[in-house]
Amino acid sequence: MPNTMLREAFARARELPETDQKRIARDVMDYVDQVRALRADIAAGVRSLDAGQGRELDIEDVIARARAKVAGA
Repeated sequence: MPNTMLREAFARARELPETDQKRIARDVMDYVDQVRALRADIAAGVRSLDAGQGRELDIEDVIARARAKVAGA
């Protein structure tokens, strides 16, 4: 059962035209898929660390790669 806020969001969405409802539904499903994927990635990372497979990172390298990725996007 959805929480109160989610029920309210659904109720408001039901008042909109069908095309808007479809868009909202797609957006919500995409968001849920992204959250599930992120949680799975985090769980895999935790399992990896728990298994002793972690390694030391060079934070400057991590930042540089992140900046390069953002600049290329």
